[in-house]
Formats: sequence, structure tokens, C-alpha cells
Amino acid sequence: MALTIVVMAAMLAIVTAEQRSHVSVSHGGGHAVTYGATTHHRPAHHHHAHRPAHHGSYRQPTYHRPAPSYHPAPAPAHEPAVPACAANTTKPWCLEDSEYPTYAIKHAIDYHFSKVIDLYADVAELNTELSVERPETLEEETYLCPSETAYVRPLRAQNTDGKWRIIVNNVEAHYKTFTQTTRIEECLTSGEACPLVPHCYESKCLQKSAYHRFLVYDAYDKYFPFAIESFQLPASCACYLGAYIIDH
Repeated sequence: MALTIVVMAAMLAIVTAEQRSHVSVSHGGGHAVTYGATTHHRPAHHHHAHRPAHHGSYRQPTYHRPAPSYHPAPAPAHEPAVPACAANTTKPWCLEDSEYPTYAIKHAIDYHFSKVIDLYADVAELNTELSVERPETLEEETYLCPSETAYVRPLRAQNTDGKWRIIVNNVEAHYKTFTQTTRIEECLTSGEACPLVPHCYESKCLQKSAYHRFLVYDAYDKYFPFAIESFQLPASCACYLGAYIIDH
């Protein structure tokens, strides 16, 4: 009996020692961790959102940029058929031109100066100022048809083929001013009966023309953008008389 009591006391002491040997440590606000060999606690469950598992490696998505719908218009291969300066006139020449390429002509003359000066000399020697001098008083001579005379420096004009050309005028290059002046005379009553002619005679005023040669510039000629071309411009106003028979 005494032996039995001693054994039970020994077993009680061992159990008590084991329970006291367990140490609980709490880290901050987390769950306590118990260190011990015999006591086992169910691990705490953290309530986190369920994250789906990714299978395989991640690939950067491919973005295809749409092709631009804008296509720039190609540069024109030649001068327009009718320049802007001719929009408000019926005459085949322009004395004013807001699109006149002064700088481009100057640059081209500087680059081809020796050749240009030879061409220019071929037309610059013409003295149109003295070619036709009309009288200032009726005592000297009477014109049958009224007309208007002017000395002009056209910037653009239609050549004899009907194509508009840029004429070199009022351009300074190599300390020289390139100008081309011509005399024109336009009928004021073209197609009408000649004044001072009796009505018994058939008559009408006619516009007469003359050919002029001008130094022109072609911006689309990459080798040598200068040439001399012919132009037909009004030169005088004449009176045409129809056939008639004189009976006496």
C-alpha cells in the first residue's frame, strides 16, 4: 500500500513538470506560439482571400498599333495649269503674283550664274522703249481705233503653246537686277466699227499681236531650270476695211 502511494506521487510530479515546461510567446498582435515537445496545438488559420494559382510563366500582352489612315499627298510634278494670279483676269499674263518664287529664282541664278547671264543677254538687249513711239497729239497722226499702251514686266504669262510660265522679272542676284520689260498695246473697241470711217464701208477694229522672247524659270527642271520661250502679246490696234467697189 505504501509502495503504491509512492509510485502515484512520482507520476504526478512528472506530469506537473511537463506542464510547467511549456512556454507561450506572443509576437506583437499575432497568435501565441507554444514551445514544447509534448503539447501540440492546431495552427491558427489566417483568413486571406483565396488567390488562384498561376500555371506557367506570365507573358506581356502584345498590342498592335493600327496603321495610320493619313497618306500625305505627293508633290506636284509640274506647275498648275492655271496659276492663282490668273483667277481674276482674262488676260494671258500676270503683273502681280503673290506666289511668285523670288527666293527660289535667286538661288537658282546664283548656282547657274554663268549660263543664265548668257541667256539673259540674248533678251536684255532689246530696247522696246524705242521700238514704237506713238504720237502725243492728233496733229501728228490720227489713230482709227482707240487703244491703250503700257510698258509692263510680266511675272507669269502663257507661251505660244498655251502653257503658263514663270518669267524672270525683278529678281536681284549677284548684285544685278534681272528685268524684262515689254510694250503692249490693247484695243479698247476690238471687233467694233472703226471710228471716223463712213458707215457705208465695212470696217472693224482688230487686235494685232507680236511675238516676244522671255527668260523663264521652271522649278521642276532639276538640271537647268532656265530657258528662253516665245510669247504672243498684244502689240497694236488696226482698222480692217472690207472689200468695196467704186462706181463713177
